[in-house]
Amino acid sequence: MRDFRKYEVWQSAHALTLDIYSISNGFPANEQYGITSQLRRAAVSIPTNISEGCGRSSDADFARFIHIALGSAHEVEYLIQLCYDLRYIEESTYKDIDSKVNLVKRKLYHLEKKINSKS
Repeated sequence: MRDFRKYEVWQSAHALTLDIYSISNGFPANEQYGITSQLRRAAVSIPTNISEGCGRSSDADFARFIHIALGSAHEVEYLIQLCYDLRYIEESTYKDIDSKVNLVKRKLYHLEKKINSKS
């Protein structure tokens, strides 16, 4: 069984999730059940799916969960763009989070490719 904590992509995704929680604390109260909730769920989904995939017995299952995590990373990327466009976050915060999301996406893509090449 794989230990998800040892994967660099999980560590990056976990750090991204903590950042998302931190910045979303400053969102308008009327977004609590809207963008705030959706952004947090999408962010949490990334390391959660990596963790769940690590518990699966086959490489095919692991790759499927990595693919789901990648989809969630794309969702976070859009939602952070929306937050910037709505002026919920400053440009510097947007650029920082966008850079971190894209790093996670690259790592997920390469991990998925590596797993699938073994199959």
